[in-house]
Amino acid sequence: MDGAAIIEQLMTTEGRIDPYPLYARAHELGAAATAGPGGIMALGHTAANQVLRNPAFALEDAATLAGAESELFSHASIALLSRSILQRNAPDHARVRSLIASAFNARRVAALRPTIATAVGRLLGEMAERGADGSPVDFMEAFAFRLPVEVICELLGVPAADRYRFRTLASDLTIALELVEDLAELESADTAAEELSSYFTELVAERLARPTGDLVSDLARIAADSPDRISGQELLSNLVLLLVAGFETTTNLLGNGLAQLFHHPEAADGLRTGALPPGLFTDEVLRFDSPVQLTTRVAAADGLTVADLPAPPGTVVFVMLGAANHDPTRYLRPERFDPTRTDSQPLSFGGGPHFCLGSQLARLEADVAVPALLDRFPRLAPGGVPTRRDRLVLRGFDTLPVTVR
Repeated sequence: MDGAAIIEQLMTTEGRIDPYPLYARAHELGAAATAGPGGIMALGHTAANQVLRNPAFALEDAATLAGAESELFSHASIALLSRSILQRNAPDHARVRSLIASAFNARRVAALRPTIATAVGRLLGEMAERGADGSPVDFMEAFAFRLPVEVICELLGVPAADRYRFRTLASDLTIALELVEDLAELESADTAAEELSSYFTELVAERLARPTGDLVSDLARIAADSPDRISGQELLSNLVLLLVAGFETTTNLLGNGLAQLFHHPEAADGLRTGALPPGLFTDEVLRFDSPVQLTTRVAAADGLTVADLPAPPGTVVFVMLGAANHDPTRYLRPERFDPTRTDSQPLSFGGGPHFCLGSQLARLEADVAVPALLDRFPRLAPGGVPTRRDRLVLRGFDTLPVTVR
């Protein structure tokens, strides 16, 4: 099976539900492999990391995509994301990212620990009430979604009454991040993009009239006073991105982590007793079952290579984060879930100038939430058959039923 065939298999439902056997076969091809005309897969940990850190491998934006692919930008979802830092190259990326980064520095994130702990306690209490009679509770809906959405909305300044409307909208919008084969698949993503843009348009206007000291208020004022620093369209796109990215991946991290605890009760015991540090557990979940499985780059300079493969300008590079995290030349027995690893460097948050701004916040939420969950529910157990999302790029569960009594 060559690289193109592996990509083709990964885009099937079976491949999306369990991509890891395909990654194992891909590693037999080397640290990188061709993936059809004009495409390369970066499979090895070192190769993927080097692509992520080299700005000559650019993001796919309006400047790097041409020809037939330019019609992508007629879709509201693609246009919206293309104006965010997720899809911007230098110098625009650094200009806008610098305005947002201060909200996610180590001091501000650490100061959120009491807020996170309070939200965790309340949500666990609600789970206890819902499952008091032994009925299954969907962990994804009751906790894994609600915790990170509360935290990011608190940081942004989104009113509490609006917060739980976003799960379906975010799920629909992120279709635009998948490897879609038919642009008609973007219909629900476009609808979500328009609704989220309208929501933040109204919220920005409200915060300009009555600022409350939150991130929306601060960025709205900058956009109004200094549009050369961040334009109105950039403001809306990045607020949508912060909202969606602020809980979408953390939701999957919590769900993927709990699934591993059910498979590895010794890890749950270690977290309960304190023998296993939460940070090591979080690192291994990120490595073993990454919430983000791949990202793409485009070669934008001459003389580039991916491992030993030449990547002439225009080459699309599939950076296979999930495969790189299972690289057998980097990790001993990568197919084994082992939270005692101390040398883990998962690429799940990316790398280089586009390293995820919210990585510290996601780790903190998991480090606080998982031990509290296990402490509150000593007999936490599966409550039914979970369902995986039929996605490749963003990997997680739709439902994960548990019993808490």
